Amino acid sequence: MQSNDPKWQGTYMAKPKSIFICQECGAQSSRWLGKCPECNAWNTYAEETVGRPETQADTARGLGRGESKVVTLSEAALESELVKRSTTSLNELDRVLGGGIVPGSFTLIGGDPGIGKSTLMLQTLANLARTGNKVLYISGEESVGQTQMRAKRLGAASENLFLASETNLDVILELAKKINPFIVVIDSIQTAFLPALQSAPGSVSQVRECAAKLMFLAKTEGVSVFLVGHITKDGSIAGPKVLEHMVDTVMSFEGDPNHQYRILRGIKNRFGPANEMGVFEMTSEGLKEVANPSELFLSERAEATPGSAVFCTVEGTRPYLVEVQALATRTNMAMPRRTSLGFDPNRVHLLLAILDKHLKLDLYAHDVFVNIAGGVKINEPAADLAVAAALLSSLKNNPITKTNCFFGELGLTGEVRGVSFPELRLKEASKLGFEKFFAPQNNHRHLKNEKGAGQIVWLENIKDLQKLI
Repeated sequence: MQSNDPKWQGTYMAKPKSIFICQECGAQSSRWLGKCPECNAWNTYAEETVGRPETQADTARGLGRGESKVVTLSEAALESELVKRSTTSLNELDRVLGGGIVPGSFTLIGGDPGIGKSTLMLQTLANLARTGNKVLYISGEESVGQTQMRAKRLGAASENLFLASETNLDVILELAKKINPFIVVIDSIQTAFLPALQSAPGSVSQVRECAAKLMFLAKTEGVSVFLVGHITKDGSIAGPKVLEHMVDTVMSFEGDPNHQYRILRGIKNRFGPANEMGVFEMTSEGLKEVANPSELFLSERAEATPGSAVFCTVEGTRPYLVEVQALATRTNMAMPRRTSLGFDPNRVHLLLAILDKHLKLDLYAHDVFVNIAGGVKINEPAADLAVAAALLSSLKNNPITKTNCFFGELGLTGEVRGVSFPELRLKEASKLGFEKFFAPQNNHRHLKNEKGAGQIVWLENIKDLQKLI
């Protein structure tokens, strides 16, 4: 029975209850489910207790404490001009960030285990510390001694670089307020936890609430916060999807473990262009920048080999050249093999159907293998023409001239469709000595300047390519 005493009014709290949350997508259920109805993942539901400690909603309300202020667009523009980015002395990282680190920004970087995320963060902090900035590195997976050994190997020792091995977020926030650093790195967000929440570290609730607290730190104190995140088996960043919505920038650090090259991609960026790319090379002394990835990816290309074609791709605003390799060999199996590395396998099936339909090739009797050399992943459809050229070259055992370059998208009716940034592609390939280019006819009308680009062969249909190879 509720008391009539005024001092007891409003003090009754809802009884904590248990709910089941999918650890893959964050879907909630009042009972345990073997299969998540939202993401179709199996055995991902975990029981979590919902209490009333300070939650994300409370933290979000905290962002609005104080008197609200309304400014005009011109006044906001003047304020934004006063914000200066801080360079990391790593040009490839600055490119992906949009020109440097913005004070008070909130950044998430994800990647496979052992790909070099911690190494990249330590090198970045060391460069910032050398310029006089206080920086704080929080490791939840290594001791201070282990982190110090890594920093020594990378040559990252500095009086302004502070290290701590801590997973309690309340303690981490106290350290940040005490040191008042320019940037804080949390490695990783899946190891951080709030004692007020009863769920385990890495759970959806813990990741969401810890990220909300850190976002509050970044936006109110002007401290740049970098979160290192784990990824799931399908390559997406682990944790609730709201984590990617909360941060200002999302970066993916990827690469083939069998190659020393690492690629940093910008997936989301509120302070610059998205889809930018930076290239690094992993060495015994840490990550080194690759200023010209085109020369790197083409350095081992053989002379006059059937099944090899060069494609100029564009990541964000950066063009670079890669080698597309294809191998078509006859098979006696009823179901021929279709294998693709670095290129969408579904796209390979589509291209094989186009070539078989319009060029009357007996591809049904061939095993087909497609590979992007150097461990690079190509996502844009502009690579269709290069893949088709490499396949035709392998089928006919006819090598393509080493100074030829291809770009263009193939339609289902066999037409060669126009692509974006033709001038950038032509300029990059010409700079590296390529003399002949196979490009879509549709791009000819929109090309502003083709001087100095060598010989350009404009294609309208895939049959035109077959005649030339």
